[in-house]
Amino acid sequence: MTQTVGKNQDRISRRQVDKFAERRAQLAASALRTLSELGYSRTSLREIAQNSEFSHGVLHYYFRDKVELITYCVRQYKAECVTRYDQIVVTAGSAEEVREGFAEAMAGTLRDDAAMHRLWYDLRNQSLFEEAFRGDVLAIDQSLERMIWRIVSLFAELAGSPPAVSSSMAYALFDGLFQQALLRHLSGRESAAADLKTSVAQLMDQLVAAV
Repeated sequence: MTQTVGKNQDRISRRQVDKFAERRAQLAASALRTLSELGYSRTSLREIAQNSEFSHGVLHYYFRDKVELITYCVRQYKAECVTRYDQIVVTAGSAEEVREGFAEAMAGTLRDDAAMHRLWYDLRNQSLFEEAFRGDVLAIDQSLERMIWRIVSLFAELAGSPPAVSSSMAYALFDGLFQQALLRHLSGRESAAADLKTSVAQLMDQLVAAV
């Protein structure tokens, strides 16, 4: 009897945890719209509440402060980004498919998710000044670096030649290309996404010793 009661309590506890996590995810999705439009410094929990269906008190119940909410939002979004690129690793059958798939994916996310990427770079810049952000930013950075390296490693393997750079260098190069393209895109340059696609494809070839 005691064992049955214990199992029931465990199930109830798990449901409560699942509901809490689900609610946090809903709040984060709603908050992302305001955060991506206004950026970190111009957004408060009260402002987020005013632009969503949730009250200020509800936000405070699920997130202790703006820092926790923003890092949760960006972590969630970047985790989704990583899974999109991993599809290239799963489906590509040649070096050319890896190169073209990755270049198109980078250009596509620039066109479709510019506001979210702007928020990520805003958060990363803030981490230089606010220690509270650094752990989360480093963790996100590392996950993105691993994602890039999976792409580069597969490309090198299918091309029959080893990578000519380290994992951190490959990430820095692609990240730099993307950030520059994002600035151009936000400035209204219509060719920003197409230019990024071309640059990514060219860089892929240069990162492998001999294609």
